Amino acid sequence: MKLSHFNFDLPKELLAEFPAENRDEARLMVIDRKKQTIEHRMFKDIIDYFDDGDVMILNNTKVFPARLYGNKEKTGARIEVFLLRELNAEQRLWDVLVDPARKIRIGNKLYFGDDDSLVAEVIDNTTSRGRTLRFLYDGSYEEFRNKLTELGETPIPKYINREVTPEDAERYQTIYAKEEGAVAAPTAGLHFSKHLLKRLEIKGVNFAEVTLHVGLGTFNPVEVEDLSKHKMDSEELKITQEACDIVNEAKAKRKRVCAVGTTSMRAIESSVSSQNTLNPYEGWTNKFIFPPHDFSVANCMVTNFHTPKSTLLMMISAFCGHDLMKKAYEEAIKEKYKFYSYGDAMLIL
Repeated sequence: MKLSHFNFDLPKELLAEFPAENRDEARLMVIDRKKQTIEHRMFKDIIDYFDDGDVMILNNTKVFPARLYGNKEKTGARIEVFLLRELNAEQRLWDVLVDPARKIRIGNKLYFGDDDSLVAEVIDNTTSRGRTLRFLYDGSYEEFRNKLTELGETPIPKYINREVTPEDAERYQTIYAKEEGAVAAPTAGLHFSKHLLKRLEIKGVNFAEVTLHVGLGTFNPVEVEDLSKHKMDSEELKITQEACDIVNEAKAKRKRVCAVGTTSMRAIESSVSSQNTLNPYEGWTNKFIFPPHDFSVANCMVTNFHTPKSTLLMMISAFCGHDLMKKAYEEAIKEKYKFYSYGDAMLIL
């Protein structure tokens, strides 16, 4: 498979700027790989496809308010600082992206907040837009982290051409988010409401939680025609023994094991035993899933509709089958499904 196989024309108006009014009332396209059928439902109808003993694998990562705006010393130029990951808590070192990058050099200082109470010094260049910052703040570590949260905005994706609203803080977060560390939401999970999770639980569906801290690399378009040459960014991953037990028991009983989102799928495919069971894991993964790929753990998945040439689309092609995926996407465009982070969902059986 080549990069050009993953290009398609996506009408601009199908990129969702806002989420559905209610989480579980987005649209749901249901694809059956065996029957090669496509159905159109509402997300809350997902309950019809699951039974007692089935398992859903959820990514419980929590998005932190990663986008800050500061001013450069002397010139006062407004600079966007996007926090990627903490490198050293004690020294308050962070890996960030800056925009516009050409103005930001080693030794520059940036000031944040109306009272300039938070200052950052640039101590290294990492990539063209990447920098290492040391934050200077007069207070404890906890107070420093609270300050970052207070000054930061919800990091909704760049394609959403509008100001961040207070609602985004709630809606660009799954309701089961627990472990802080992502700079992008695992978006398939955004469709689950408390009510829907409760109904699934009452029906006997079990939930296994994994943690994959989604990085910005998830949005990087692939730029090489030969997919095997593409390098994924590493992301932090944790899979507990408890999650493995829930998943492996369902597998042994031949139940449905559903990965909720491409991040959950990437997480579990990063830690598979030789017997095709799920293993506990704590570390980093840069797993890139593209066709052909044998999936070892999940036998169904929930995902949103992805943009052309994205690694996410390549994973869906590998799981769904390329021709069926293409057919589904043509239908989605014809039926005006909403795409991307705040868009509609697909269940692949």
